[in-house]
Amino acid sequence: MTTEPIPPQSGEDVATPTEEVHLPGPSYLPVWTAFGITLLLVGLVLSWGLTAAGGIIAIVAIVRWIRESRAEIDDLPLEH
Repeated sequence: MTTEPIPPQSGEDVATPTEEVHLPGPSYLPVWTAFGITLLLVGLVLSWGLTAAGGIIAIVAIVRWIRESRAEIDDLPLEH
């Protein structure tokens, strides 16, 4: 087995990178969202207090996550 790259065949286009790939920054908001949803579901079985706490945590985390994502998208160049 060889590890050399395969040259393009005649007539094939060679992909050239034209722009950088944008990745979102690190965030704990997905973890807080999962934690809130977990509390909400466990609270449905055990207690209304856990349900309320989980719902509040999940909603706050989701709203902050959306705002953060929109702010990052707004900072991108227009041609992106």
